[in-house]
Amino acid sequence: MAKILWADDEIELLLPHVLFLKNKGHEVITVQSGDEAVDKVKENDYEIIFLDENMPGISGLDTLELIKAEKPSVPIIMITKSEEEEIMDEAIGGRISDYLIKPVNPNQILLAIKKNLEGKRLVNEKASSNYQQKFREISLDLQNRLDADEWVDIYKRIVYWELQLDKTDQSMQDILQMQKNEANQIFSKFVEKNYLNWLNIEGPLMSHQLLKHKVFPNVRNNKTFLIIIDNLRYDQWLIIRPLLSEMFTIKTEDLYYSILPTATQYARNSIFSGMLPSEIKRKFPSKWKDENDEGSKNQFEEDFLLYNLQKNGLNLKTSYNKISNLSAGKKILNNFNNLLQNDFNVIVYNFVDMLSHARTDMEVIRELADDESAYRSLTLSWFKHSALYEMFQLIAENNLDVMITTDHGTIKVNEPSKVIGDRNTNANLRYKQGRNLNYKAKDVLAIKNPDEAFLPKSNISSSYIFAKESKFFVYPNNYNHYVNYYKDTFQHGGISMEEILIPFISLKAK
Repeated sequence: MAKILWADDEIELLLPHVLFLKNKGHEVITVQSGDEAVDKVKENDYEIIFLDENMPGISGLDTLELIKAEKPSVPIIMITKSEEEEIMDEAIGGRISDYLIKPVNPNQILLAIKKNLEGKRLVNEKASSNYQQKFREISLDLQNRLDADEWVDIYKRIVYWELQLDKTDQSMQDILQMQKNEANQIFSKFVEKNYLNWLNIEGPLMSHQLLKHKVFPNVRNNKTFLIIIDNLRYDQWLIIRPLLSEMFTIKTEDLYYSILPTATQYARNSIFSGMLPSEIKRKFPSKWKDENDEGSKNQFEEDFLLYNLQKNGLNLKTSYNKISNLSAGKKILNNFNNLLQNDFNVIVYNFVDMLSHARTDMEVIRELADDESAYRSLTLSWFKHSALYEMFQLIAENNLDVMITTDHGTIKVNEPSKVIGDRNTNANLRYKQGRNLNYKAKDVLAIKNPDEAFLPKSNISSSYIFAKESKFFVYPNNYNHYVNYYKDTFQHGGISMEEILIPFISLKAK
């Protein structure tokens, strides 16, 4: 039951309401002025406060401001005789939780208490109950022979419930995680069975087809911004979606399939060039960097983009910018008017990728993002205060089209898988390229002939392996140390719904 403070200069007229609440088990302390209310708040903690808007002395609105300065998180219900819009705007701007118009009846008061103190619990209970009903439906669907589009639907439904159950009972979150793990097991088998056919015959929309089929048709008719937020998962998109919905109408909200490896060097180069990795290496041998080559593996993205535009008959005034730190983000904001002169502006934001790597490397970030929910929250916090958010605001103000996508997602790994390779084997935890790789066959998709998967070879006997589900590769040397270091970190490069099924969004300014 709640401890309630009720401030009203006519509190004696409200005694029946006070008695009603006490009979319901609540503790109610009454005062007759704003000054008394502020004093009581300084002396005690209250779970909820009812505040009359029109009292002698300091007004209800002034009292609200003083209480919020003292106890900013306490819910306050404003009670007023007036329905004037100006008063309501001031009260809502002062962060009231709710307001009631006099005369109030006891049930209105009780409902306000329940809504503000028990609302979150009731919503969570409802979400848990609804998911229990959908659990069997999803489980049955997983037993069917799903095609590529149906897997997109399954993943969207799982992510929807992941967000709905975010703050609910831990047992329900555990059940959902078990179902998600099962889905990833089946999805990995689906990819293993079909991936080569997708590349060689026909399959879902993939990285190398994205610009041609999704972006260029819009660019032909409208000035367009393309924002590639590196390493952005579908759930992270849904977290920032409400902020962008205030400025834009969502025209398209799709998922497409990343190529393997689900890593920037491969997937993003394929996006820009419109080609698969081995085709890029053959066409631009000096611009493709193999795993063990020195320097950035993505330093020729602009060249690949211009080639792709030309190949598709698009002679456009185009800009390409890559943002990897705050100063670079501020610089492009200052240069925004120059971008308006272009037909097509492409901006790559690396922050989410840096965040996922920092999640591994920096202890502070490990503590801030120790689970999926915290990882999403950290993404949202960054986005709200980023130069990227300001960029979207400028795009909306200038009534321009913008498209958002990514090159791959990321997964929280928790199951080590031993692998042995020679000294030239690459360091990624989710895929390996090398000679004489030794691994657990059940843990991986093995590509023994990279040519079939349009993957470049460092030497004639190179092969690739991709970790399935939430596994990560660890060498036998110093095994326990690296297991403990990398377990429960966010990685990419392998096969999971989170890494492969990634968002493509088209927005139009409101």
